[in-house]
Amino acid sequence: MRDMLPIPTEVEILGTYYPPILLTLILAAAAMVLTTWLLNRRRLFRYVFFPNLVMLAVVAIYTVIIGTFVIPS
Repeated sequence: MRDMLPIPTEVEILGTYYPPILLTLILAAAAMVLTTWLLNRRRLFRYVFFPNLVMLAVVAIYTVIIGTFVIPS
């Protein structure tokens, strides 16, 4: 049987344990800020009817992608 990397069940930062979804949400929010900045810089956000809903959807998409491929929990 091949040696597999252990899947983390908790993330430990300075002696405090956090669920992996918290780290996933923080990374997704950072990616959303970067995406929003790029869309504003290219002036593409003016074509969006409801920007807050788009930002929430982008966070949800990034959370699923990061949670699935980067930090599996």
